[in-house]
Amino acid sequence: MRPPSAAAPSRPPTGAGPTPSPAGAGGDPTPSRDSAGAGRAAPGPTPAVDDGFDLGHHGDAELRPGLVDLAVNVQRRPMPDWLRKPIVAALDDLAAYPDPAPARAAVAARHRRPEAEVLLTAGAAEGFVLLARALRGARRPVVVHPQFTEPEAALRAAGHRVDRVVLAAEDGFRLDPTRVPADADLVFVGNPTNPTSVLHPAETVAALARPGRVLVVDEAFADTTVAPDGADRGEPESLAARRDLPGLVVVRSFTKTWGLAGLRIGYLLGPADLIARLAAVQPLWAVSTPALAAATACASPVAVEAERQIAARIAADRAHLVRRLGELPPVRVAGTPASAFVLIHLPGAARVRLALRQRGFAVRRGDTFPGLGPDWLRVAVRDTATTDRFVAALADILEV
Repeated sequence: MRPPSAAAPSRPPTGAGPTPSPAGAGGDPTPSRDSAGAGRAAPGPTPAVDDGFDLGHHGDAELRPGLVDLAVNVQRRPMPDWLRKPIVAALDDLAAYPDPAPARAAVAARHRRPEAEVLLTAGAAEGFVLLARALRGARRPVVVHPQFTEPEAALRAAGHRVDRVVLAAEDGFRLDPTRVPADADLVFVGNPTNPTSVLHPAETVAALARPGRVLVVDEAFADTTVAPDGADRGEPESLAARRDLPGLVVVRSFTKTWGLAGLRIGYLLGPADLIARLAAVQPLWAVSTPALAAATACASPVAVEAERQIAARIAADRAHLVRRLGELPPVRVAGTPASAFVLIHLPGAARVRLALRQRGFAVRRGDTFPGLGPDWLRVAVRDTATTDRFVAALADILEV
């Protein structure tokens, strides 16, 4: 099987972009499908069609002034001085065009890779767009769902026809590599996966790599994970340092842990020849000077050490959230959460989400993720006091 080329797609596209939300800009769910079967694995890959999933809906659409944010998976702690100072200092250099070289070198050093294997991007989302555009010759792109919807949205916008492999809720949304078709030459999977918070074993994900295939692993939340036994082993299931796997591209972000969603800074790691193809379709000076300063700082040893401390705190706060949710009989936490959010199944979740808004809490609707339905919600991990207030409000709504 030849690797994807830059030729035009060999199959007709199923749509030019994400389906408009039936609920309008406010994001209130009016799902056109029921939740029966949502989350159950299909017998094989299914073609993505305009089936009512709003791929362009994201957690920020849930927010309104005065609501406690449990919908967006971005940490909101005070910015440390070692990060704030270089960002502020970069404002004095805005007359010059951005120079990505120092930041690229810092990211390469962090992951022990050559600089030619790093491409800095305006957030991880830009990376998905570059992959979709540079690999237009892919004959069978496959997206493993439920996961972040931007990869599929970018593929469809670039004219690809996309097949979906939907993981099963009753199996804890665990990845089974044998369900991905052997002839898939472009595969997207998240690890840990948004919205399920499931962390797949590195070797399970690595089993998807093969000659002639580009395997894209979205690790935007990898820096929020810890080993289950609490041992300090860095990011336990990351493939960011793996250079032996053919066609592997790892998508990373500094957005989540460091609260930089508005600055837009992420990066791709992969084989030098593939990174060069992706760079060729990237706009000039795509990453701003302040964002490059942030990347340099966030790739430093000081930042990596701080990330591990933040990940440990998230793990403790997540355990508290899961424990408190377990006190509410109608609520079922999906899988084994491993990141900065949890996915819950709750009959009537669409109604509950609106009731939570009335009580001051914004959570992420689940029905826009392929493989889920209106009875799913995603809840961000916050401090224990916030969790306790949220669970009290939820218990009041459920009358338990």
